[in-house]
Amino acid sequence: MRMPRGFSMMATTLALLLPAVSARADTMCSADIARFPAIDLSVQVEIADDPAERAQGLMNRDSLDEKSGMLFIFEAPREASFWMKNTLIPLDLIFLDRTGTIRHIHPNAIPLDLTPIPGATADDPNPERLMVLEIAGGEAARLGLEPGMAMAHPALDPQQAAAPCQ
Repeated sequence: MRMPRGFSMMATTLALLLPAVSARADTMCSADIARFPAIDLSVQVEIADDPAERAQGLMNRDSLDEKSGMLFIFEAPREASFWMKNTLIPLDLIFLDRTGTIRHIHPNAIPLDLTPIPGATADDPNPERLMVLEIAGGEAARLGLEPGMAMAHPALDPQQAAAPCQ
């Protein structure tokens, strides 16, 4: 059976382009998505990157969708501590360093609790955090998030990121 003229060239071109397109799609980043490539997870995020947004956080909300949350981004790495003042739902707080690596997870923070939640454990040699991801309480374990996993996000310096955006 003969193929139409030009079919072979078109099929070859398509075969060469498809891997490049799918590889590119796998490494693309978006400001409203926190990606965890090791477990093929994307979390829809609102960004809190200025003092007013960080102060408000997820206060006064009565629900949070699965695979969604808020990503707090600091201007530079620093010691971070959060509380649950005016926060009506339990949250998992995921503390990330300058490379986007999860350094500490505080599960199921208690709603309305004023107790400070530190972003590092006592044995952490570098307690500075660049980002904190808040998701619904219990979601970190359910989704398989663990310390040591890298997050990809365009706010991370690609020269330092453990999972740089392409």
